[in-house]
Amino acid sequence: MSKADKKGRHHLHIELTPAQYRRLTEQADACGLSKRAYLIRLLESKPVRARPSREIQDLRWEVHKIGVNINQIARSVNAGIARAEDARQGLFLLERVYELLYEVVRK
Repeated sequence: MSKADKKGRHHLHIELTPAQYRRLTEQADACGLSKRAYLIRLLESKPVRARPSREIQDLRWEVHKIGVNINQIARSVNAGIARAEDARQGLFLLERVYELLYEVVRK
């Protein structure tokens, strides 16, 4: 058994083929983790998920902005100061959310 350092940690040296190293690097990068953090998550059986694509990140942001607008419309309805145009705008925004989701699903 290896000797622990002053903090109680053990150091490990492993050899990988170029293909194995490339695969480890790609998988860690896809998750937004360092190779060390990626391997530790695997060892601890913690979830290892790929980072969302830029397209998904952009979609989340767009849906968030639309949600903020819809919430503002809902507040005006609840306060009794909404107009018919506000309701039309809310429906338009909801339709835009569905369009964005449909575009992602189609790809």
